[in-house]
Amino acid sequence: QLQLVESGGGLVQPGGSLRLSCAASGSTLDYLAVGWFRQAPGKEREGISCVSRANTDYADSVKGRFTISRDNAKNTVYLQMNDLKPEDTAVYYCAAMGRLMCFLQEGVYGYWGQGTQVTVSS
Repeated sequence: QLQLVESGGGLVQPGGSLRLSCAASGSTLDYLAVGWFRQAPGKEREGISCVSRANTDYADSVKGRFTISRDNAKNTVYLQMNDLKPEDTAVYYCAAMGRLMCFLQEGVYGYWGQGTQVTVSS
């Protein structure tokens, strides 16, 4: 059974950077599509980035600031977040599914981590 654990969240000032990690156990991420999602207080969860063997995608709100990558040897997917803004404050989740292509829609993902809090504030 695939399990996902996010880490790397925290408090950062506007303009700062964080790198989130999504570590997998129980299965390899190499053949899975992995997405990053976030949910701010009072808002719906939104897809912000994903990676698969076939494609990479980003939401417009993070394009140019966030970079997704994967280290198959460590069975981990990363989300490098630069130039963080207060509106990036949210709980960040990673999710995985067994498809060739990734999508930013949460409904297609079957495996989820517990989330990590990111707070951008001065």
